[in-house]
Order: sequence, then structure tokens, then C-alpha cells
Amino acid sequence: MVTRHAEVKALFSDRRLGRSHPDPEHAPRISNAILLGGPMGNYDTEPADHAQMRALLTPFFSAKRMAALRPRVEEMVDQFLDALATRTPPADLHEALSFPLPVLVICELLGVPFADREQFHLWSTDMADLHDRARATASMSSLNAYMRELVERKRAQPQDDVLSGLCAVGNGALSNEQIAGLGAGLLFAGHETTVVRIDIGTLLFLTHPDQRQALLSNPELVATAVEEILRLSNTGSSALPRYAREAIEIGDVTIQPGEAVLLSAGAANRDERVFGEPDSFAIKRQSNPHLTFGYGSHFCIGAPLARIELQAVFARLLSRFPTLHLAIPLEDIRFRNHVLTGGLFELPVIW
Repeated sequence: MVTRHAEVKALFSDRRLGRSHPDPEHAPRISNAILLGGPMGNYDTEPADHAQMRALLTPFFSAKRMAALRPRVEEMVDQFLDALATRTPPADLHEALSFPLPVLVICELLGVPFADREQFHLWSTDMADLHDRARATASMSSLNAYMRELVERKRAQPQDDVLSGLCAVGNGALSNEQIAGLGAGLLFAGHETTVVRIDIGTLLFLTHPDQRQALLSNPELVATAVEEILRLSNTGSSALPRYAREAIEIGDVTIQPGEAVLLSAGAANRDERVFGEPDSFAIKRQSNPHLTFGYGSHFCIGAPLARIELQAVFARLLSRFPTLHLAIPLEDIRFRNHVLTGGLFELPVIW
């Protein structure tokens, strides 16, 4: 496991590491999960496959295109907060905002029916299970089948969304199976991780009243506040598995070909060599080169979208509900330790 910031950052871009393994059946695993628990992809073609995938998807998630979505995302946040304001507290903020917002955003972007959210969220949660491999495998198959049916409809009736755009790439060069796989991955990653960040970010503010007041007094701090939330919000399995394609020296350790290397972004984000008072939640932190989105060729293509969503939420939530506080003791908050992405089961609040 690599935990120092400089080494994790360097290894994210090191071509001597990959996600695949020449003998996947006997490769070291870090969990029984089907997602990031062990090797992924074809060992012989991984670099080319990864480059092709990024080339296909990056135009749909460009900073310019994401910036154009900002007004719509802000409108969604206002709508969810308006609905929350009509409720009699206590209420579950996870159910009222943290979950539906990222789901609605990614549904509109991809062209997935929002009405199906409970079903594909159940599949996504089961897919991320760290222990029950049979359930995770069945849920992944169900999600892929759902996406294949949706892709078939997009072929027949294209719309202005990512799935329709992928159907049109190269005059239909991608198969329905390929598009469904990409779509399932985007649907999973596009909502699960942001849901977690909204919940944990809110919890950080509710347990750090000085930082909450700092944001209320100076709303322009929202951008640096979001980066600090991203730095500290790794509640799940933040160690990403890689496999050495050749011998690599890391510190005073020699990693042999085929051995597993765990890149711990969560630990790197708290490296005291890089971050002063690394365990503190400090929304005015100016130097914040966190590795939550990875680095280099594996930098998350959805990072601009996640930042827009988080900024829209935290620019509004606390000012709209200035008396917001936990409805239960902090020690009673339940964490989802059984799934890859971590996060909370619920976030009961009063205002």
C-alpha cells in the first residue's frame, strides 16, 4: 500500500502499473468485490483500451459542456431545497437531497429515465458490495441488461444525451454492448460518489460550526470548501488496486511483476508533508492538491460535473437552512462500510 502523496501521485501516471493482470484468476485481490476488488480489463490491450475509452467519453464531459450545465444543476438544487422546506422536521437529507440530486443530473446527462432511479440505485448498491460477490455479479448483469434495452431505444429514437451521442460515434461503430457497458459505468460512478460527498460534506459542516459560519459569512469560499470536502470525504475503499507490469522500486521496496499495489488516495490526502494540519477541516485551505479524482491519465473525467454539483449544493444549503443540525447524536450516524463507495445510510436533520 502506497500512502505518501508524492508517490501515489507519481504512480497514478506510471505506465508500469495497470488495472489488468496476465493471470487474473490467480491475481492478488483486496476484497471480494467485483468492482476494484481485483484485476479488470485485458492485459494485452489495456493501455489502448483505456486511451480509446477516454477519447470517446472526454468530449461529453468537457469543462465547457459541464459549465453550460451549471444553471440547470443550480435550478435542481433549489427545487429539492424548496421541497425540503415544506416538510416538518426531522427529515432525512440523504433521501431529500444527497441521493436524488446526483441521480437526476446524471439521468438527464446520459438520457436515463429518472423514474427508474430506485431500481438502478439498488443494482448500483449491490454491485458495490464488498462481500457478496454473487449478489454483486447478478446486479451488474441486471444493470447492463437495463442499459442495453435503453441503448436500443436510443438507436431508434436518438435524443440530446450522452447515450445517443455514443450511438452516433463513428456512424454507429460502437456496439450496443459496448455502449451499455460505458453507460452502466457512467451511471454508477456519476451518482454514487457524489451522493457520498454531499452527505459527508454536510456532516463536516454540522460538526464544525466555525467552518459553517465562515462559509455563511463569506459565500465566495464555496469553491475551496468543496475541495476540502473532496479531500476529507473518502469513507469507502479508497485504496485503488494496480498491478505491476514490471519490477518497480517504491521507496525501499521492490514490487515484482504481477504483484498488487494499492494506491491510497485517502491517506495521500492527509499527508502532513503536503497538507498543514491534515486532519483539520479548513475551508480556507489554499493549497489543496488532493488526489480524490486521481491524477494523470486516470484523472476522473467526471470531476468538473462533481464540482459543479457540490458547489451548487453548498452555496445554498446552509444559507437556506441556517439552523440546520443533526437530529440524532453523531455516534448514531450509520456508515455504509459494506460497500465500495462508503457513505451514509441516512442523514437525519432538524432546522
